[in-house]
Amino acid sequence: MKSSSRKNNKIVVVMPAYNAAKTLEKTYKDIPKNIVDRVILVDDVSKDDTVEVAKHLGIKTIVHIQNKGYGGNQKTCYIEALKEGADVIVMLHPDYQYDSRLIPEMVSPILNGHADFVLGSRMLGAGALRGGMPFYKYVSNKVLTFIENECFGKHYSELHTGFRAYSRKLLLTIPFTINSDDFVFDTEVIAQVEMFGFHSSEVPVPTRYFKEASSINFARSLKYGFATLRVMAQFLMHKWGIKKYDKFSRTLTDVISPFYARQIKKGKG
Repeated sequence: MKSSSRKNNKIVVVMPAYNAAKTLEKTYKDIPKNIVDRVILVDDVSKDDTVEVAKHLGIKTIVHIQNKGYGGNQKTCYIEALKEGADVIVMLHPDYQYDSRLIPEMVSPILNGHADFVLGSRMLGAGALRGGMPFYKYVSNKVLTFIENECFGKHYSELHTGFRAYSRKLLLTIPFTINSDDFVFDTEVIAQVEMFGFHSSEVPVPTRYFKEASSINFARSLKYGFATLRVMAQFLMHKWGIKKYDKFSRTLTDVISPFYARQIKKGKG
């Protein structure tokens, strides 16, 4: 039975996938089907059997014809979820790094009207290192989160998690389609959440690091760190009126084509 707090809200889980064939089934089977109405997987030109596994499981699958990157993959995920008429969208990596059984806790603040954005934090508690997070990732995560908190004037425990939930209202507002196609897309989204004044919340989640779990190497992590600092500089310059950026002032309907705007509107029609 679906929770009474859901009312008529449609919950859609999106999974940005790349070479997730070995972990997709485990991730999918843990998703609480009594809560989730639809699962959408977007494959970013995997070199393994991710698409075949997804179709075998009955997951709606969108296949990119060329690799668009982690951020580019998420853009397709969110547009497809909005077209499906989703009221709450959960982004879940299909690599089994995040516990999909916690989706009810992730969506609860949104369903109850307490937040429009929820982060699954691995830093709430003391389990990140015990769960296998490499020490350099732990340190860089903490340092970057501290800097971002200083820029935002907030007290997030972690801003670099891949387990997130959004309200429809939020994704219809922030112009996520003009964000980066790379990993820093995630940071840009958080900066947009803060700039547009949406309420956010955090939910503690366990840490899972293992061979098949997706992870960027040290060089990519370094690049991501500098890109995050650049986004923070842009956020402050926009906030202080030094330089304006479209990603902090325009809305989604300003930047997408009329075709997609009609498709999204039709999804709730």
